[in-house]
Parts: sequence; structure tokens; C-alpha cells
Amino acid sequence: MLLNYITWNASPEIVALGPITLRWYGLLFASGFLVGLYVVRKMFLAEKAPEAWLDSAFVYIVLGAVLGARLGHVFFYDWDYYRTHLSEIPKIWHGGLASHGGAIGVVLGLWLFSMNVSKKSMLWILDKVVVPTALAASFIRIGNLMNSEILGKNADISWGFLFVRTDDGPDALPRHPVQLYESVSYLLLFIALYLLYWKTDFKKKPGFMFGVFMAVLWSIRFVMEYFKESQGGFESAFNNILSTGQLLSIPFVLIGLFYVLRPMPAGVKGS
Repeated sequence: MLLNYITWNASPEIVALGPITLRWYGLLFASGFLVGLYVVRKMFLAEKAPEAWLDSAFVYIVLGAVLGARLGHVFFYDWDYYRTHLSEIPKIWHGGLASHGGAIGVVLGLWLFSMNVSKKSMLWILDKVVVPTALAASFIRIGNLMNSEILGKNADISWGFLFVRTDDGPDALPRHPVQLYESVSYLLLFIALYLLYWKTDFKKKPGFMFGVFMAVLWSIRFVMEYFKESQGGFESAFNNILSTGQLLSIPFVLIGLFYVLRPMPAGVKGS
């Protein structure tokens, strides 16, 4: 029996000035990076790291995140389309970003940063960047909600959302607001990581903060996939037992657990 629901008819656009359009997703995406810059700057100051490194790290992170997220979407979720529409791959403004690809891109970007700029272990910067990354992920899911995308499955629940602006037209039945579920979960993870860094000594174990982030965030993603509509990809090759998002999350969780559970490397006293 249908109870209550929320009719979601929010416009993805904030304002349009001729050919220039400011969208909620872009604003939230950029805000996540800017807040992250502020948080990591505080960490750099606390550890007396050169602030000039921060500007370089920011460039590597942004480029890695955007390129990785785009290529992740292309190859993980929609290669059947893009293989015959190669000219569409650079058109990021048409939509299509994958968080797993973004994560890989950020790690590769920070590896380059560590090799070329800081000359420190990559874990040194990863342990800091993951803290605001959880907050940025929370912002991005709100952006997905404003775009009426990454939809949840139909559900007869009192807090269900009836999406008016889906790609297939208005919904007839309410859905799980899975974008909100993820956003709140990532916000709580950010708070936990922030407190771990500033209130405990866990940051002195290289890779621990990174490991907690990877294990928890991708476990959240794995669980949330049960509430989402299929986004395609290669899940059919596995008889649809798990979604593409779940299959991609498993190695990330295992990497996280490795860094959480591994003993402190010999001779290492801190990051």
C-alpha cells in the first residue's frame, strides 16, 4: 500500500546566463575540492609541510579525479556505446563519471605528486587526502540527487522519492533516495576520519587513515548497490549476482583492510 512520498522535481540548474549554465552538480563537485583544500592545508600546517606542495597536490588530484572518473565510466559502465562513439569520450559535460575510476585517478595523481614533488611515501599524502575526500563524496551524491540520477529501486516506503525529471520521464512509483543514504553515510565517515586524524595517534601509522577510508567507503558503496537500479557495465558476465559497482568495490575494500591490519613497518615511527 502506497503511503507517503516526496515529489522530487528539483532543477539541476541554478542559473542560466545565455550559453553559460551553473548546475548544482558542478557547484557541489567544486565545493568538495575547495573544502578539501582547506582541510588538507590545516594538516600541512600542523605537520610543517611546505604549503607550496598543496597547490601541486591540488592540481594532481583534480586532474586525476576528473580524468579517472570519466574513463572509469567509459570503460567500466558504457564501453559498448563509446567504442563506436570515440569522439564522445572527452565530452564530460554530457555526464558520465564513475567513482571507482575517480578513485584510481586520484591515487595515480598522488603517486605522480609523491614522485615529482614531495619525494615522500605516497601514503603520507593519501592519509591526509582521504579525510576531505569522504566529504567531497557526500557533496557529489547531493549533486546526483539534484540531477535526478543514480536512482534507487522502487520502494513502497514513507520516505520514498517520486522523481519527476528522470531520463525516462516521470516516475509512477516512489524510489529509495539512495543518493541521500550514501551522502549521509559519507558525511559520517568524514567526521570519523577527521576525529581520527586530530584526536588520535592513528595518523602516525602510515596507510592507516587511507585503509579505513578504503575499507569503509567502499563497503558502504557495496551495500548501497542493493538499493540502486542497475547502472549497467559488466555485471551480466557474472550472471548479475553482483552489480558492476559491487564487483569493483571488492578489491578496494580488500586494499583498505590490508592497510588497516598490517603491522607498523619496522623503523617507522610516524607518517
